[in-house]
Formats: sequence, structure tokens, C-alpha cells
Amino acid sequence: MSLEPIREKIDALDAELVALINQRLVLAGEIGRIKRLTGGEIYVPEREDAVLRKICARNGGPIKTEALRAIYREIMSAAIALEKPLLIAYLGPEASNTHAAAIKKFGASVDYHAMAAIADIFTAVEKGEADLAVIPIENSTEGSVRETLDSFDESDLKIVGQIYLEINHALITQAPLDKVLRVYSKDQALAQCRNWLQRNLPHAQLLDAASTSRAVQIAKEDPLAAAVAGELAADYYGVPVAARNIQDKADNTTRFFVLGRKPAGPVGGGKDVTSFLISLGDEASAHSGSLLRMLMPFSERSINLSKIESRPSKKRPWDYNFFIDATGHHDDAPMKEAVAELKKFCPRVKWLGSYPAAT
Repeated sequence: MSLEPIREKIDALDAELVALINQRLVLAGEIGRIKRLTGGEIYVPEREDAVLRKICARNGGPIKTEALRAIYREIMSAAIALEKPLLIAYLGPEASNTHAAAIKKFGASVDYHAMAAIADIFTAVEKGEADLAVIPIENSTEGSVRETLDSFDESDLKIVGQIYLEINHALITQAPLDKVLRVYSKDQALAQCRNWLQRNLPHAQLLDAASTSRAVQIAKEDPLAAAVAGELAADYYGVPVAARNIQDKADNTTRFFVLGRKPAGPVGGGKDVTSFLISLGDEASAHSGSLLRMLMPFSERSINLSKIESRPSKKRPWDYNFFIDATGHHDDAPMKEAVAELKKFCPRVKWLGSYPAAT
């Protein structure tokens, strides 16, 4: 049986696909022109989410939904680049997990800018030096990233999106394992591999680095050092991988936020998440049931809470901020009612943003 007729059909379909993609991009360019004239936002998270949901709903196979999403991610990335050059700040250096999450979200056609610290990333977006930012918020094994939570205390930026990325760590080094004296990585990455490191490198000193990719840079410069990072960083910086999948739990996943200066509109249909920072202030010490009282406005309106976490506010002793994720959009009537009630007895109810739930 000849393969040539099948290949000819594939070539014909490829030609049609290329023509259709370019037609789509021409229309996206026209939308960008109208947005620039009217002052509209180039990146609209709720529209992006709606498009991807529709595409996935129409998928009859055999292509896997995740593969289809990846294809459309690049098409939409090219469309955004045509509408307006977009600069995304992220926690670097290049090839960090945050860089990988940013590429997963925005594709290869936009511009990226690596930054050394989470606080610097907030500042860059606030000043308009970057359009959007991607920052880590929490890991399924080690919990929240403290620097990110603390940065929300003073910032007016809004969360406009989220990304979940499966994290597979590798040990990256030029040295044999028995010669490694120092292991560098982000504190969370070291914690996610604690058991493996104790078993295989009990003699090595564990040292904090600003990011996993920075750790690989150090391992490239120091012949007796190793880094815990992803294989993307090993390839990028040209340092050998000594061991793969060294994380202690197989389902190791990190959640990232997308930050912008303007809030995202509603997706609707229960497909939004809203994040708040709430302080009880003197209420906490004056009433033994103050935490329960804070939760009741949500419970009474059947608003599901997917996360509650406390952090010291750093403004006065024993004053805590509560970070809450709730199902629904800030503009939904039940959410507005809950916020109005909270403001009657909470000195601070700060809306951090509403954004599409994970699809």
C-alpha cells in the first residue's frame, strides 16, 4: 500500500490550516487596532478562557485536550503579539519554573523579562515597565510562597489569571555525587526534595538560591556544587543532569498567578475564582469566634472557599492577614453582599483579583 496518497492529503490539509491560521491572525490584528483606538486591554483573560473552553468542548479526538490547548496557546500568543507587543515579567533567571509557567500561559510569541526578586516584579508592573507578570504562589507539597503573599499587602495589582505546572526536579551538577559539597536551589525546591537529598547527599550543605535557574548558574561556576532545578534549566545552561525526578512526591505541582494593573472581567457560570486579603484587627482579640464570623458571610450565601491562609501583617504584633480564595467573581451579587457585610466589622477587606478557574 502506497503512503503517497495519504501524504498528499496531509499536505493539502496543512496548506488549508496555514491559510486559516493566517486568516484568524488578520482578524486578531483588526481587533488589536480597534482596542488601541478605544483604549481596550490587549490581554483579556475571560475571553481567552472562553475560547479555550469552547475549543476543548468541540474536541472529538483523537488529539488529547491538553495537546489541543497547547496548539491554540501558540496561535493566541501570535495573535496577541500582532495586536500589541506584550512584555511579561517573571522570576528568573531564564529557564526557571516560573519562566516555564509563563511560556505555558502566554506562548512563544510575546516578550519575556527575567527579574531577580518577587518584590521587583510587582514594582515593574506597577510602574508600567512590564505589561503583566507571572509569580509563584503555592506548591502542593510545601505550601505558599511567603514573598508573594507579603507583596500583596502593599500592592494594588490585580490577579488576572492562574497557571498550574507539574514540577519535576533534577539534580544538576558537573561532579560525581560523592564529590558534591553544596546543593543550591530555591528554598521550596530544596524542601520538595528533602528526603532524596538526605538519602543520596547526606554530606552536602543545602544552600538557598534566588531561583532554581540561578542555582544552575552557580552549579556551572562551582565544580563541587549541584543544583535542584528542572531539566529545562540544565539544557539552557549546559550543565549535566545527574539524577531525574528527585522530588519526594510524584504529584508535585506549583500554582502561579498572572498579575496585571487592571482587573479581569467575569467568565461566569461558577468558573471564576476571587482572592481576598482580610484583616480582623482588634476583632480577633475582642471576640473568640472572630474567624468563624469572618467566614459566615460566605457560608450564608453558599460561596465555596477553596483556600484560607494566615500571615502576620507586619504592621503590629499579633495582627494577621487572612488570604482567602472564593468561588465566583467579585462583581457577582452574592460576593458583593458578602464583602459589604465583612466591611462592617473587618478593618480591611482587600480584593486581590478575580480570574478564570483552572480548566
